[in-house]
Amino acid sequence: MRKPFVAGNWKMNKTAAEAATLVGAMLPELDKIDAVEIVLCPPATAVPAVSGLVKGSKVGVGTQNLHWEESGAFTGELSPAMVAEFCGYVIIGHSERRAYFAETDETVNKKVKAALAHGLTPIMCVGETLEENEAGRTNEVVVGQVKADMAGLSAEEAAKVVVAYEPIWAIGTGKAASGDLANKVIFETIRVPLKEMFGSAAAEAVRVLYGGSVKGSNAAEFFGQAEIDGALVGGASLKAEDFLAIVKAAAL
Repeated sequence: MRKPFVAGNWKMNKTAAEAATLVGAMLPELDKIDAVEIVLCPPATAVPAVSGLVKGSKVGVGTQNLHWEESGAFTGELSPAMVAEFCGYVIIGHSERRAYFAETDETVNKKVKAALAHGLTPIMCVGETLEENEAGRTNEVVVGQVKADMAGLSAEEAAKVVVAYEPIWAIGTGKAASGDLANKVIFETIRVPLKEMFGSAAAEAVRVLYGGSVKGSNAAEFFGQAEIDGALVGGASLKAEDFLAIVKAAAL
């Protein structure tokens, strides 16, 4: 059985002080939940504060990006060692990074390998645009991302990656894929390619999340699906009550 996994991607929201307030509102309840692996991914400036607040609790911390090089002249970037000093997780290849900051499958692959080499758990994002979806290219696009983004990994390494399927047309739009549709896409475009690449054991070990307008009111629909192991939550992770509802739904 794969342990459910729920991560909150705060994106470019919350100062360190605001982050501390949000964590304070959620942590007492989150820390009571054993059945779900819970991760908070604040902006980089709030990571040290959040890391300190959750230390010793059941809640983990991640960053929203990293660079694959160990150090160097990369202004504005965070090395894997810098991330690992405070975090156990890192989001890689989010659609916003791909769309706005020139992230490619090649750089995603480098970052996944760098994260694993430093003991970090990558939360690797894949997903199709509205245009690709309407053109019937979902399988082609997502399978291509999975194969390119995880190329060169061993089966042991692949099993440690958390994959987040985020149909780009559902992120921040209020539109969410149905549970049945998301489950079908995840099986066909993620689980099957992983089995072909790394074997059945590794493919079955990989946790696959759904992301895209997940809320407390619809979370159970996704978590009830056989192939969906949790969620990467955006806007709803910025409200203590909403995020708690999602985590509790995953624990059922």
